[in-house]
Amino acid sequence: MTDPTDPGSQGGDPPADAVPGGFDLGALVEQAQALQQQMAEAQERQAAQVVTGSAGGGKVTVEMTGTGEFRNVTIAPEAVDPDEVELLEELVLAALRDASSQMAGAYEQAMGDVDLPDLGGLGGGLGGLLGGQ
Repeated sequence: MTDPTDPGSQGGDPPADAVPGGFDLGALVEQAQALQQQMAEAQERQAAQVVTGSAGGGKVTVEMTGTGEFRNVTIAPEAVDPDEVELLEELVLAALRDASSQMAGAYEQAMGDVDLPDLGGLGGGLGGLLGGQ
């Protein structure tokens, strides 16, 4: 026999936070909050990182923070040749690009550490917006 007061029985009402199709809205909200916390922690770790890009065998170096701020540029004296200013400009640009590339890799790694919840196919059903696994 079914108990009409038992939400799990065939004759009862589903829980108030259940969504048609078997999704538990309360659990989904909890997963979203946990994901939000993980993302915030990953962003904090990323902001605290500092990378050093270099070019010309280390003759030009650039420090970049996880927030995208370039903190320091160092140019070795032997890299400064008044007749080759264009080379020095290219080295600085290459060091900036190297630092930026390293920070992008660090960001991907930090975001890769975020544990996306299994949404039972829902993530993929949203065009992958939630990183559907």
